[in-house]
Amino acid sequence: MKSSVFAKMGERFRRAVVLLLALGALGGLYAAFSPTSTAKDGVNTAADEATYVREGQKLYSEGCISCHGRNAEGVTDRGPSLIGVGAAAVEFQVSTGRMPMARQEAQAQRKPPVYDSDETTQLAMYIQSLGGGPEIPNGDLREGDMSAGGVLFRTNCAACHAFSSNGGALSSGKFAPTLKETTDRQLYAAMLTGPQNMPVFGDNQLTPQEKKDIIAYVQSMKESKDPGGLGIGRTGPVPEGLVAFLVGIVACMFAALWIAGKS
Repeated sequence: MKSSVFAKMGERFRRAVVLLLALGALGGLYAAFSPTSTAKDGVNTAADEATYVREGQKLYSEGCISCHGRNAEGVTDRGPSLIGVGAAAVEFQVSTGRMPMARQEAQAQRKPPVYDSDETTQLAMYIQSLGGGPEIPNGDLREGDMSAGGVLFRTNCAACHAFSSNGGALSSGKFAPTLKETTDRQLYAAMLTGPQNMPVFGDNQLTPQEKKDIIAYVQSMKESKDPGGLGIGRTGPVPEGLVAFLVGIVACMFAALWIAGKS
């Protein structure tokens, strides 16, 4: 009788051990192959994210709190609320040096950034932790179709940034900036968040792949040359023709004056 009881207890114990081993193996496989949600390449664990958020809060308290408030709720006549703007908006504004602003202007201008890339990521992740919002995806953001990107750029962007992507003037002292210095992540963030005068191109307006197509096209324009001569900013045939005409007229006038002086 006792031996049968011990046998049953031993069988239950073996089953429990097998079950625990199976659960452990399943958990290990899930941890190894499941995707991680990160704000940037290199931030791979919950502990990393917590550290970045904590450091971002310190940076925010030192450099941003006076304009955006203790809890990022904004300060009247100083700075807007950052609740829900997302990591993408923070990365764009901070990495381009537009924030922190030196003074109130019609439009924040690009300047050398105050924070390095790690500090920018920390600030972005802290603001993301407060209210969520758009994030820039990881991976190659230039993996797109340049031909399709050119069509999308001319349809959605050229009216303000010009066909050459050199930018242009808007109303009330505002302007569309040149895209010559922008990185892939900054271009994606700008389309995703619509900074300042720019409209927001959410994923319903431009899919993630279409954004990559535009980035591929814009970045390709930086690399192309002008084998036919000076591009004169690639502003189009009319201003280039006008420059050639004016230069030719001036040359003809000097030639006529020289001939008249000789005669």
